[in-house]
Amino acid sequence: MSGRARILTWNLWWRFGPDWEERQPHIRDTLRTVDPDIAALQEVWGTDGTSQAHELADALGHHAAYAQPSLPPPPTGPEEHPGVHVGLGLVSRWPIASCDAVRMPARYRAPTVALRAAVEHPAGPLHVLVACLEWEPAFQEDRYAQARRLAGLATDPALDGPAPVVVAGDLNAAPGSPVLRPLPAAGLVDAWTAAGGDPDAVTLSSAHPHAPLEAKELLDRRIDHLLARPGHPDQHLTFSDATLAGDFKASDHYAIACDLSW
Repeated sequence: MSGRARILTWNLWWRFGPDWEERQPHIRDTLRTVDPDIAALQEVWGTDGTSQAHELADALGHHAAYAQPSLPPPPTGPEEHPGVHVGLGLVSRWPIASCDAVRMPARYRAPTVALRAAVEHPAGPLHVLVACLEWEPAFQEDRYAQARRLAGLATDPALDGPAPVVVAGDLNAAPGSPVLRPLPAAGLVDAWTAAGGDPDAVTLSSAHPHAPLEAKELLDRRIDHLLARPGHPDQHLTFSDATLAGDFKASDHYAIACDLSW
């Protein structure tokens, strides 16, 4: 059965920087304008009662899932949002049939997770993996191990079916980085490139007032990625309408979105 979905991935910058509450309507309005069927979100805040993903989903009339912990570690101190976690989110036009948090390799920090979900697409279960990989040069071993783990999760035969498998997230590596090699090697297609997106597109800009200038390897590059593989060997995927979205009023990252058809 054929199908289509507009997929977006976006790092929402948690509650970092000044005036985080003022950024929330800009995030919501960007999602409303781009109108993705699936929004994979990183650096999402979560509390014991709700999450940023659920609040966005409520505003859009969609469904949500949330998993924690994720990178970066939340700041500590009495003034630093006690009880608020850093996690991963999913906002979906269609109901979310299942969601779990899969532990990622970590030798140097406390373990983090990837969010694994099955969305009730009209064509059949659409499996989505959301992740945020390590970025610290000192923890490079973890970054490579997490990319390999993500590729393994995406190619699990248990996810085979009538719809594709999607990997989305802030992978903290630019196109062509050796960090990302396990993903295309596992048969995952870079949606941005396949859709004809600008090869010089940037998702983490040094022009942002609070850009992490020490992260020279990541600045002024596209470090946020959408990838997909067919749900079965006879399925053909088509990618189109690569879009860069968002602005500095919403986050320190730009979002990317693509249309996926099969």
